[in-house]
Formats: sequence, C-alpha cells, structure tokens
Amino acid sequence: MLTWLVGIILLVGAPTQESDTLQVSSATADSLANRLLHVDRVIIIGNKVTKQRIIERELSLKAGDSIRAKDLEATLLWDKNKLYNLRLFNTVSVRALDLRNNHIDLLVELTERWYIFPVPIFELSDRNFNEWWNNYNHDLTRINYGVRIYKNNFRGRNESLRLTAQFGFYRKFDIQYKIPNLDKTQKHGLTFNFDYGAPRNLAYQTVDHRLEFLRKDQVIKEALGASVTYTLRKTFFETHAFTFNYRSSQVMDTVLQLNPIYFISNTNKNTQRYSLLSYYFVSEHRDVVMYPLKGYQFTAFVSKNGIFPNDDVNQWEVNLTYAWHKPLARNYFFSNFTSALWSTSQGQPYSIFNALGYRNLIIRGFENYVIEGPSFAINKTTFKKKIFGKNWTLNKMPLEQFNYFPLAIYVKVFSDFGYVQNYAYYDEKAFNTRLSNRMLLGAGAGLDFVTVYDLVIRLEYTFTQDQRGGGFFLNARKEF
Repeated sequence: MLTWLVGIILLVGAPTQESDTLQVSSATADSLANRLLHVDRVIIIGNKVTKQRIIERELSLKAGDSIRAKDLEATLLWDKNKLYNLRLFNTVSVRALDLRNNHIDLLVELTERWYIFPVPIFELSDRNFNEWWNNYNHDLTRINYGVRIYKNNFRGRNESLRLTAQFGFYRKFDIQYKIPNLDKTQKHGLTFNFDYGAPRNLAYQTVDHRLEFLRKDQVIKEALGASVTYTLRKTFFETHAFTFNYRSSQVMDTVLQLNPIYFISNTNKNTQRYSLLSYYFVSEHRDVVMYPLKGYQFTAFVSKNGIFPNDDVNQWEVNLTYAWHKPLARNYFFSNFTSALWSTSQGQPYSIFNALGYRNLIIRGFENYVIEGPSFAINKTTFKKKIFGKNWTLNKMPLEQFNYFPLAIYVKVFSDFGYVQNYAYYDEKAFNTRLSNRMLLGAGAGLDFVTVYDLVIRLEYTFTQDQRGGGFFLNARKEF
C-alpha cells in the first residue's frame, strides 16, 4: 500500500527549468570562491521592540570579521534561520551588500510579530481532536475555557511571561517567566514556573488503552507545582537545561477505591509529594524548527523523580530522540524520527505511568489510544512534496504584525512503527494488553497546511494492522 502511495506522489509536479550559468575557467572560479571578504558593518533594521544585542547574538559574523566568499551564502542562510527560530519575527532577510576591494556590509531586515496575546481558552481537554471525537462522543462538556495571556519578547530581550486561568472540564492556573539571556554573553538563562490545578474531572485509570474519567461536583484532585530551570546555550546550536521541580497532589478517597495504585505514598495514601531533578540536552541543526525541511536534531533527557528519602516516588527516566530532514529535488522532502524511552517500572504509581500517545510520541493511526509502559521505541518516516506556496502582504491590515500571511501545502505519505513494553501490573491483571508487547504499524497519506504564526494543520488517513485503529485524523501540530 505504501509503495503505491509513494508512486502517486512521484507523479505530482512538473519538471523544473534549469537556469543558464556563466561559464568561467576553473582557475578563475576557484579564485573568486576563495577570496576573503571583510565585514565593515552590520546594519539591522525593523527591530522596533527587540534589542539589537538579541539579534546580534544569532549572527555568525560581526563587524571586523572575515569570511571566504564560498562560505558566505550558507552562513547567511543559517543566520536567517536562527533569527526566525527565535519566533520573534514574521519575516527575516540577511544579505550582503558588496563594497569595493572585497569589503561587504551585512543588512538584516526584520518585521516583528505581535508580542502580547490575551488568548481566550476554548479548547478540548483531551489529548487530541480524534480522541475527543471517537472515544468521548464529541461531548461538549469536556471543553476548557478561560484566558491565557502571553507577553512575548518582554522588555525587548526575548523574555516571555505567561499567565493562565482555565476553567471548565479541567481547572488550572499557572504563571511562567522565562529569561533566556541573563548576562552579557547571552549564554545563561532561567525559567520560573508555578502551577495549581483543581479539577472536578480526573483520568483515574486506563481500560483497553483508553482513559477512564471520574466526574464529581466537588474538586477531585488538588495539584501544586513549582520549578526553576537553568539553561546554558554555549553555542548557537546546543542547549543544556537543568530543572528542579517540586510536586504535591491530593485526591479524594473515591479515586483510590477505583484505582488502588493511583498513588503509592510513604505517609498518607491520599497524597503524593516528591521532588525531581532533570537534565535536558538539545542539539538543534534544523532550518525552521516549527516545520523543518532540512537538518537534524538530537535530544537527550534524564530525570530522577524522587530525590529525597521521604519522597513518594522513586523513578529514573531516560529518553533519546533523533530527527533528520532531507530536501530532495523538485520540492520533494524526506524526514525520519526515532525516539526511545526507558524508565524504572517496579512499584510505580499510576499517576506517573509513561505512555505512548502524548505530544508527538504517537504512532499515526493510534491517536485514540494511550499505550502505557516503562519502555518504548518508535520510528516515524514521511515523504512529501510541496504543491503550493505563496506569501501575501495584506496592505489594508492596520497592524503591521498581521499583514503578512504565508501558506504552504504539502502532500505526503508516511509510515510509522513502534513497540511498547507493558507494565507488569497490567500483565498480572490481564488488561491493557491488546497493544502492548507487540509491533505496532501505521501507514497512510495526508496533507499538511503551514501558515501564519507557525500554525500547522495536518489531515491524514491511516491504515493499521489493528482492526480498531486507523481512519481519518485531524491534528493541529507538526509531526515531529
């Protein structure tokens, strides 16, 4: 089936026209390519809010630097991508202005985004649209509502402030303040986060890989969390993050009657308190992070949940991922993603069970399911072609930050596979075993729409080897 779908995509699109090239001697070409260019000035325009040093931090070349002519184009392209990946600008242009005697100026032209968003919350409480539609009969009472306020590029220093007040199916409140550039070198950063949740609805167990919810008129669970993260970005492409987090939760007796292992506490069975330390490393070499077409990314995550003797949790967790993206000829693109997770499994409470099915750790075709286990591995492959791409400037739009409207459309085929080791507790009770301890496969075709402010909409139809899997799925985030 996948071979047939690939054949269809290969038929899409027309051959490209080759441009005329100027024929020069090999010696002359080498001489031009190896000539040394000297940067006189770096000129930045369009940054009405963003401090100049935030932009200069992403540039490989400064005033007074030199570079070989053959390396200039690639360097400026990477700098353009690094600036765009700050997610502060709608458009970015980085180009060289030729001067006499092998001297150049660099011109950086930007249009800034709108940085403050009081965003009304009206969203599904479930993991994705498909789970809400298929598993919970598109129940409108499962809607969350409220307001989330974002202040991006706070003080013009790429700092961000987020406030959330959410009601409805799951009540929660949080505040986060992120400072990515603490010092003049802009290599050190801090993030502070505080959250509080008091839901009247709670996923208290999993049955046949579907979440079961308890609903009450009163608060079922109170959860409090606070964390601080230190980040170190020594180079353009590599970031280290160290996080200390404290969690405290309490549930009503009914939850433990329905699921005795929801908490496993050293003191009071209704409560769970623990601290955790984690380390996260990312090596980011992709062109546009929100919808990459070229480059690669490697991440490593290590966490110790429960670092003090009286903590109610004792778990190690390790997760590694690798993604790479390869542009081919004629607007074709190939990408692949691999992720593996291992965690200690003995004596863990249900509240911290690891699961395949959250975020982008999903085998396409199994969006309706949560497949829990202490260890899992997945691989995802996509082959696609860009069939439409255009940018519009809306001159009548009164706000400059919203007058740029891009749209790109990709047609694709894909194939995913993965394996989840089941929890011993589930094996002993003989439930949640249908999709565990076996190879899972999903393949299909779809369309991706990429548009303004990094919005990605995916329409996919998937086939799986499981009779209850597959079908049409709608997602509002990138694949990986």
